[in-house]
Amino acid sequence: MEKFRPVMGRAIPMNRADVDTDQIISKEFLKRIERKGFGPFAFDEWKKDADFVLNIPSFKGAPVMVTGPNFGCGSSREHAPWALEDMGLKAIIAPSFADIFRNNCAKIGLLTIQLSQDDCDYLIARSEELPTSELVVDLESQTVSTADGGWTRRFDVDPFVKHCLLNGLDDIGLTMLNADKIGAFEQKRREILPSTGALVS
Repeated sequence: MEKFRPVMGRAIPMNRADVDTDQIISKEFLKRIERKGFGPFAFDEWKKDADFVLNIPSFKGAPVMVTGPNFGCGSSREHAPWALEDMGLKAIIAPSFADIFRNNCAKIGLLTIQLSQDDCDYLIARSEELPTSELVVDLESQTVSTADGGWTRRFDVDPFVKHCLLNGLDDIGLTMLNADKIGAFEQKRREILPSTGALVS
């Protein structure tokens, strides 16, 4: 996955609590065999409402979403973070996240940021009132700021998750850090372990 770099852009104000993974990506869209291509189907049912936030042109392609508590609850489907990433999101800000959803986001490089309810309410109201206003998300300093510098909050992040995101390390990338050790083990394997290929008479 790509290394996480500071993000500057508009924020989608998803002013809803308990957004579950079936609402993020409905089950009828889970038949794809690749991780890409889910973005156009994200929030498909809600998009039928002309006033839904993602139907507002100002928020098209925005890299940040600010939403309500318990975001990503429901089933553990990995397709939900895939769809959000494919929409162009780099970071999601909420008062709380479902644990499995949050872990699935970290595995693909999508940053989840937990701020207070008051902070999220402020950012949502700000984006609704000023759709072209921008936020700056900096993982290195663990801060979220308004682009004008007038408001800043620090967020906590698991050190291991931070390391992986900053260095672009998914599960495969982490494994490949030990490629030399794995190769050496495979070379010695025949000497230290019995062979299962020999016929027993």
